[in-house]
Amino acid sequence: MAPGSERLFDSLGHFGRFQACVYFASVFQAMSCGIHYLASVFMAVTPNFVCGIPGNVSSVLFYNSSEARLEDIWTVWTATENYIVVQLENGEIWELNQCSKAKREVSLDLAYEYKGNKSVFSCSDGFLYDDTKWKSTVVTQWDLVCDREWLAKLIQPTFMLGVLIGAVIFGDIADRLGRQRVIWFTSAGQFVFGVAVAFTSDYYSFVIVRFLLAMVSSGYLVVAFVYVTEFVGIKARTWASMHVHAFFAIGIMVVALVGFLVRTWWVYQIFLSIATLPFVLCCWMLPETPFWLLSEARYEDAQKVINTMARWNKVSTPCKVAELYSVQNDGPVSGRTGDNDAPSAKKHNILDLFCNWYIARRTITVWLVWFTGSLGYYVFSLSSVNLGGNEYLNLFLIGAVELPCYIIACIGMDKLGRRNTLIPFLILSALICVLIMFIPQDFNVLIILANMAGKFSIGVAFGLIYLYTAELYPTIVRSLAVGSGSMMCRVGSVVAPFCVYLRSVWIFMPLLLVGIMALLSGILTIMLPETLGKPLTNTLEEATEIGRNEKSCPEKTPTAQSGTALEKIEMCGPETVSPEK
Repeated sequence: MAPGSERLFDSLGHFGRFQACVYFASVFQAMSCGIHYLASVFMAVTPNFVCGIPGNVSSVLFYNSSEARLEDIWTVWTATENYIVVQLENGEIWELNQCSKAKREVSLDLAYEYKGNKSVFSCSDGFLYDDTKWKSTVVTQWDLVCDREWLAKLIQPTFMLGVLIGAVIFGDIADRLGRQRVIWFTSAGQFVFGVAVAFTSDYYSFVIVRFLLAMVSSGYLVVAFVYVTEFVGIKARTWASMHVHAFFAIGIMVVALVGFLVRTWWVYQIFLSIATLPFVLCCWMLPETPFWLLSEARYEDAQKVINTMARWNKVSTPCKVAELYSVQNDGPVSGRTGDNDAPSAKKHNILDLFCNWYIARRTITVWLVWFTGSLGYYVFSLSSVNLGGNEYLNLFLIGAVELPCYIIACIGMDKLGRRNTLIPFLILSALICVLIMFIPQDFNVLIILANMAGKFSIGVAFGLIYLYTAELYPTIVRSLAVGSGSMMCRVGSVVAPFCVYLRSVWIFMPLLLVGIMALLSGILTIMLPETLGKPLTNTLEEATEIGRNEKSCPEKTPTAQSGTALEKIEMCGPETVSPEK
C-alpha cells in the first residue's frame, strides 16, 4: 500500500493546476529573498572620497590635471593612495587624502609637489564623495569610512547572522502554528521591514531593521521550501524543490537591474522592497498544507483543502481523509517522529552523527561541503561587482548563470549519481579559482566568464548536497543530519563577507580560500558512498554498511530515489530540510 502522501497525489495528481498555482505563487516571493540577501552590494558601496575642507574651492590639482571644481577631478583620480591639492578662495592650499588633510604653511604657487612645512589635521569637516556613479549610499550617508569603515563591513555579516537566527526561529514556529501563518507573516514582514530600512535615520537603526528583515527573509525561504514540497507529488518533487533556488537567482538579477536604474540608496531599497508586493497582497489566499493539518488532527480542514485541490485539478472523486489516515502509520507524515518504530523511544542528538568512524568521517565531509558551497556561493556573488567592467552586468550574469546549473544538478544526480556529480563540480570550482589567479587583470571579459564558470560549478554542488545528505543518513537521525548541515551552510554565509574583505590583503585571497576548501571537499567526497538507486536506511548500522561494503549494497529500486528522500524528510520540520542560502 502506498504511503498516505503518495495516495493523495496518485488521486489528485502530482503537479496539477492547483499545485502549479501554489508553487509559482510561493516561489515568486522567494525572489525577494535573493533581492534582500544581495542588496548591500550596491547599497553599501564605498565611492572615492577625500577629507572635507573648511571653505570654498577655487582650484583643484592632481598631478598635471587642473580643474575648477573637485567634482571634475574624480575621473583622473584613480590611485586612492595619492592626494589631491586644492586652493580655497581665501588663498589657503590644502592637500587632501582619504583620512587626513594637510595645510601648507607657505601658499605661494599652486603646485602638486611641495617640500615645505605642513600642518596635518583629521577629517573634522567630514568627507567629499565622488557621486558620479552613486548619488548616495549608506556609506556616504553616515560617513562609514576611515576609522568607521569597520561599521560598513559589518552590514552584510550582521544580515547573514539574522538569516541564521531567523531560520531557526521560524522553522520551529512553522511546525507549531502551521506553514500558512508563517508565510503570511514573513512575506508581510519582508515588505514592511524592507521599506522601513529606507527610512532609518542612523546607522544602528539601519542595522537593526536589516537584521529583522534578514530574519523574516530567511524564515520565508525555509518555510516556503517545505510548503511547496508538501503540495507536490514524488514525480515532480525533486525538480520543484530544486528550482526554488532559481527564483532566488532571479532576485539577484533584479538587484542588478534596479541598481543600474536607481543610484540613491534609500530609493533603491524601496524599489527592491515593492518588487514582490503583488504576492503580499494575495498571499492570504494560500491554503494550509493538508499534511500539517492531518498532523494536528484537523481532519475537516484537511478535507476542505483536498476538495479544493480536486476541483482545481478537475478530479471528480477526490480521496477522503479517512483513506489517508488509515495509512498514516506507514508513511512519513504520521507525525514528527518520522519512520521510527513503536518500540524505539530513544531520543537522538548530535553525537549520534559521530557514533563510529565511518559515520563521523561522513559527517565531517558533509558539513565541509555545506560550508564550502555557501562560502563559494556568496564569495562569487559578492565579489562580482569588483571584477572590472560594468558591475551591474557582472552581478546580473552571476545570477543568470545559476538558472541552468540546477537543471544540470537534477540531471546529473539522477543519471550519474550524487557523488559522481558532486566530486567533479567541487574540484572544477577549485581549478577555476586557481585559473582566475593567472588571468591578467586587464582581461576583464575573461575574468568575468571564469567567475561565472566558478559560480556555476559551486552552484551545482550547492544545489544537490542537501538531498545527498538526506540519503546518506538513516531515518532516526536524517532530520538531524540535514539540519546540522544547513546550519553549517549558514555559518559559511556569515563568514563569506569577511572572506571577500580579504581582497584588501591580497586580491586573490578570497578565491584562494574558496579553492582550497572546494578541493579539500572534493577529495573527501570520494570516500562517501553513492546513494543513487539505493533504498533509504533506517538504522545507523545499515548506514554504516553502505560505507563499508558499497559494492555489495542492495539492488537498485525502480522508484525515483531523490523524490523518496524528500518525502522521508519533508515532514520533519522546515528547519531540517531547507537548502538555505
